Amino acid sequence: MTRETAEFFQTAWTAAHAAGDLIRENWQRPKEIRFKGAIDLVTSVDRESERRIVEILRGNFPHHAILAEEETDLAGGENGYRWIVDPLDGTTNFAHGYPQFCVSIALEHEKNILIGIVYDPLRQECFSAIRGDGAKLNGESIRTSEVLKLDHGLLATGFPYDRRENVDYYLAYFRAFLTRCQGIRRAGAAALDLCYVACGRIDGYWEFKLRPWDTAAASLIVREAGGRLSDFKGNEFTIWGDEAMASNGLIHRQMIGSIRDIHHRTDD
Repeated sequence: MTRETAEFFQTAWTAAHAAGDLIRENWQRPKEIRFKGAIDLVTSVDRESERRIVEILRGNFPHHAILAEEETDLAGGENGYRWIVDPLDGTTNFAHGYPQFCVSIALEHEKNILIGIVYDPLRQECFSAIRGDGAKLNGESIRTSEVLKLDHGLLATGFPYDRRENVDYYLAYFRAFLTRCQGIRRAGAAALDLCYVACGRIDGYWEFKLRPWDTAAASLIVREAGGRLSDFKGNEFTIWGDEAMASNGLIHRQMIGSIRDIHHRTDD
């Protein structure tokens, strides 16, 4: 690890924990909630968490660009570095006092994710990865599971914000996997779901219409833990795409096959 990379990582770690402290202090207090859509909401803690993160990142690297979920889209210089931030992934859980949410911070350089940190402030679990240096949980190396068959796998998923309008379409995927795996969890924080794939708690994951700040950090953590990511057809995963599939790598083709069967039935 270079000195510069170490500095990037330490700054991201500091920012994630500063935001996490705020979230942990407020998660059971009354919340100021604003709706961005019928079921898409934001709290005052989301905004304050983002402000704290941006302040730390900008204070240390004033020429880096920053893209964050709520309000921040700051251009940087010509050095090619951009921070991608979700100040509170799992806002609906947080607003209801359901204990499953996190902070996600990634550093991108010329379209490559170099650093990823996902911090769960309640469990005080910090998932992290540096490109080419493996994935860790609280400083200890992690790897994906060794489950070989989808039939024995525990999967996770989530539903996008247009689920009320397209409920049958999304449930077709849920139904297909439900009949082919051991179980499915729907916990409501995409970044943590991906990190659970990375550390072997979950064997596979799929979701529609995630945003870059949902997946940027966690996708690197999955890769560095030995997992695989793609779209639903097996094409290269991108944080800007509409489809996210992650697995331990061993059941990935079986997951893609399950989705292919859905499409065949739909075409028929």
